[in-house]
This record gives sequence, structure tokens and C-alpha cells, in this order.
Amino acid sequence: MKNLILAACLLIASPLLAQTKVVKRNAVKANDFGITYSLPKTTLVVVAEVTKTTREAGPYYQYAEKYLGVRDVITHDETTYELTDVNLLNRGVPNPDRTYIVEFRSGTVAPYAYLTEDGLLCAINAEYTPEDEEPAAEASASTSSTALTDPSVFSEELLMAGSTARQAEVAARQIYRIRESRMGILTGDADNLPPDGEAMKIVISELESQERALTNLFTGVTRTETSEYEVTIVPETDLSDEIIFRFSRRMGIVDADDLGGEPVYMNLTAIDRAPALDEKEAEKKEKSLKGIVYNIPGKASVELSMGGKPLWEGDVMVTQFGTCEGLAPVMFEDKKAPVKVYFYPETGAIKQIIQ
Repeated sequence: MKNLILAACLLIASPLLAQTKVVKRNAVKANDFGITYSLPKTTLVVVAEVTKTTREAGPYYQYAEKYLGVRDVITHDETTYELTDVNLLNRGVPNPDRTYIVEFRSGTVAPYAYLTEDGLLCAINAEYTPEDEEPAAEASASTSSTALTDPSVFSEELLMAGSTARQAEVAARQIYRIRESRMGILTGDADNLPPDGEAMKIVISELESQERALTNLFTGVTRTETSEYEVTIVPETDLSDEIIFRFSRRMGIVDADDLGGEPVYMNLTAIDRAPALDEKEAEKKEKSLKGIVYNIPGKASVELSMGGKPLWEGDVMVTQFGTCEGLAPVMFEDKKAPVKVYFYPETGAIKQIIQ
């Protein structure tokens, strides 16, 4: 699969996108009034959010209904995965075949440019402030932090009980005693009441924690954890039912060639593509590019689906489907009013020209 350049990878507790950092480059005599920059190549990043749910049965689950009157309990250990969200990001990366040096004449008024750290063009003769980007959700902690077996709640009687049935009986009696103690404190009937409201909160909280830990021995515990994976695709042509990864409820995201998972397909169709040029026309076009070269990206329609159901649909800009043009350096030689140009660094297209 030549378009798939990066296997799925787990992103743990780190944003997918941080704010773009930019650097200022001045065209001065020391660098022959030239600034080197790159135009981007489009990469499409599929971001998949997966929720892992772990269910662990308690050692006394068979006695939950008998002693606690609870039927809805976990009866066996199980780990499942759910594909909870899929998104598509357009991320420009420097195109090594599109690196240029723009040269300004010495008479140009203080020419400068803003570039990203990896050399993508952001602005010429204009201050550039990166737009704030929403970071992707970080990997979340478990929603249930209570351990299934908390040693602090095991009384001597419970530890000395010989059989599982006897242990369950003792644990149930402890639960009812805790409930009685809590009720006594709340109603004021307890022999030794906490001295003040704050102390009462602490005691009630501790009793509830002990009850929950003992109850988990019967009902079991459920823990969930959300992680994000990304797969990067470089579109060079249309794609039809391209398998970008597979998903399994038992294993989560797996490789595209792992038949243990259900395939996630990408369909990509160019809806705005520059006319194809033969070798001579392409060479002539390349020689005609003068000054500041920029991208005019094409556009593609993208659909991600699994099991016949769409996961993501939309249009994206693709520089590989577009063409390049140039702005003559003479535009920047007006000493009284130098031209300012803003670019989209992720596509290399012109955003705004101010004269």
C-alpha cells in the first residue's frame, strides 16, 4: 500500500496538535538577500479514538444475589474495545522537491519572512501569529480507580474464613455493619459521633469507600481508558476502498493486513485537479516559475467507513492534485508600501495579499 506511510501508533497523554511555532528570517546581505523555504505536501492523518473497557469479576460474584440481592454483576473477566470517534486532519509536511530560495534585491525595504520550524512559508513582509489549534484529547485515566481487592477492608474474620462461601458470608456481614454505622452517624444514633461536620464528612467518606471495596468483591469492577491512534496517508491518486487499518472489539486497532479485525476503508476522489502535463509541458512550467513560488492546491472528497457505515465524510485540500505559480520579487520593491503576503502553511496557498 504505497499511500500508507505510517502504521497506527498509540498516542499516550500527548496532544496530537500543538500550536505551530514560527521563526523569522530576514533577507540581508549576509545571506545574499535570499530566504530558503519549502512548499508543503499534503498528508492526511486519520485520528481514531478507541475506548478500552476492562471488566473484572469479583471472587464472590456467585453469592451476590444471595447475600446482597444484586443480580447485575460481572461473572467473567473481559476486555472489549469500541471505536468511539474518527477524525481526519490535513497536515502539510515539507516537500523536498519543492524547496526554493527567494532572492530580494538590495533595494527592497527590510524584506523578511515567517516560516514554520520545518521551513514552510507563513508570511512575507508581515508579522505572523499562528492560529490556535485545538489539541486532541489526551489519553484519559481509568474511570474506576478502585482496585478489585483492597487489602485494607479484609478483617481478621474474613481472612480466617476457610471457604469462598464462608468468605462471602463474612464480607456481606461487614457491608451491612458499615451501612448500619453510616446510618447511625447520619441519624445521630451512634454512640461515638464525630466532633464536627468536617470530621463527619471524613468518616462517612471512609465508610463509603470500605463499602464500595467490599461490594466490588461481589459485583466486580469496570475500568475504561480512552486512547488515540493515528494513521498517515499521502494521497497521490484516487483511492477506492483502501484499507487503512482494521478494528477488532477484542484487540482494538490492528494492522491493515490483520484479518482478525474489520476493515476501515478510505475512498478518496479528486473533485478539483489541475490538468495533467506531459514531460515537456511540466519542464516548461517548472522553468517559468519565478520569484516566490506558492501552491494552488486541488480538492478531494474523502469518506471513511466501516461495515458499510460512514465514520467521516468531507472535502480536503490536496496540494498533490494542484499546481504551482509564482509571485515576482518586483512586487516587494516598493520602498513606500512594501507588499505583505500571508500564506496557509499547511497547503502553501496564498491567504491574503495586502498592498
